[in-house]
Amino acid sequence: MDPEKLPEHLLEQFPVNRRTVLIGVGVVAAAATAACGNSNTGSTGAATTTPNQANRTPAAQIGPLIAVGDIPVGGGVVFPSQEVVVTKPGDSQVLAFSAVCTHQGCTVADVSGGTINCPCHGSKYNLDGTVAHGPATRSLPGKTTEIRDGQVYVS
Repeated sequence: MDPEKLPEHLLEQFPVNRRTVLIGVGVVAAAATAACGNSNTGSTGAATTTPNQANRTPAAQIGPLIAVGDIPVGGGVVFPSQEVVVTKPGDSQVLAFSAVCTHQGCTVADVSGGTINCPCHGSKYNLDGTVAHGPATRSLPGKTTEIRDGQVYVS
């Protein structure tokens, strides 16, 4: 619209110049970029868990988390408040990993069907923490496990 054709009272109330237009374009571009996020995520925008990457602190030993006998063979258990997932790939093997998805920092939801599952974008990890199905491309970071008196401790 040609500013010369606008009523005088509108021009005085809402002055428009090149600087105002460029600032407006910049604000819109920044907002659009922030709303889009990472373009290779395959995200549907239907995240059910809030990413929590920013508030991490290294943890000391945690436990006891669970009795070894309470972990199903070929399965595992997620401890969201400790951000740990414990798996039992075989009768005598207990492993622990960060429960934070390496894709975008969501906490994994469960262990079922032989995989550790992230609800945000569908990443799945094998019981050894390696990627079974993306979009994640990196394995879950491992944790040190210790079994004392039949209980699992993690650090």
